[in-house]
Amino acid sequence: MKPIDAHSPIGVFDSGAGGLSIVAAIRAALPTQAIIYFADTAFAPYGPRSDLEILERTQLCCSQLLERKVAALVIACNTATANAIDALRSWAPVPIVGVEPGLKPAAAATRNGVVGVLATRATLSSRRYRELLFRVRAQAPDVRFVEHAAHGWVELVESGELDSVHARTLVRQAVQPMIDQGADTLVLGCTHYPFLKDAIKAVAGTASIIETGPAVARELQRRLPRPSDSAVPADADLLQFDSSGDRDQFATLAATLLAVTEGRRSQRS
Repeated sequence: MKPIDAHSPIGVFDSGAGGLSIVAAIRAALPTQAIIYFADTAFAPYGPRSDLEILERTQLCCSQLLERKVAALVIACNTATANAIDALRSWAPVPIVGVEPGLKPAAAATRNGVVGVLATRATLSSRRYRELLFRVRAQAPDVRFVEHAAHGWVELVESGELDSVHARTLVRQAVQPMIDQGADTLVLGCTHYPFLKDAIKAVAGTASIIETGPAVARELQRRLPRPSDSAVPADADLLQFDSSGDRDQFATLAATLLAVTEGRRSQRS
């Protein structure tokens, strides 16, 4: 797998705004890396769509990023990764990094052997996810995985509704049964879900929460020769947004969601 050209932009794709959680992790690790983000908002969410629809939309949107000379593609959508990444890697001329639910780190992190997995229906039913689950169970046979297709969560994030009474109700309906079954570790198997982390924590208490953004950022760091800050023009536009839907509306939502992640990072520091 060839290294990525550090001076060319990376293309990041998702069905909507969820992949911005991946963008936030990349920007934290690689602050001088140019990123072009494409959101297929006209066809979001992907969870209820057929495998063929997801494959066709993912290929079409990634083709648009390739036309903009990106040096690599990040499929920042668990559903798209599960359904399309093998086909993408067979024809794309650049390296591709996907995302998958963090079952392996969750199995290592759990203290009591019960892990809750939150993801879309399409991800949980995909061949790629089932194969991942089989491998992790083989390595950690004492760990029990409790799965739940979190209804309505993607739509909450897409509308910017992160902390309303309705949002907290939907989160509680999904998370509380897992906590009641003993889960002490929760896997966020959709890139939209980290934006609901505050509502999740309010229900999950001390349970560990596993998300995929930092792992993607580490993979890019490993393969991307990091350019010096001096190589980046002071007026460089390091983050560009595009969308199959209303671009201005998406840019406004993106700014709001990225501000949420940056605010959390500031609180931690």
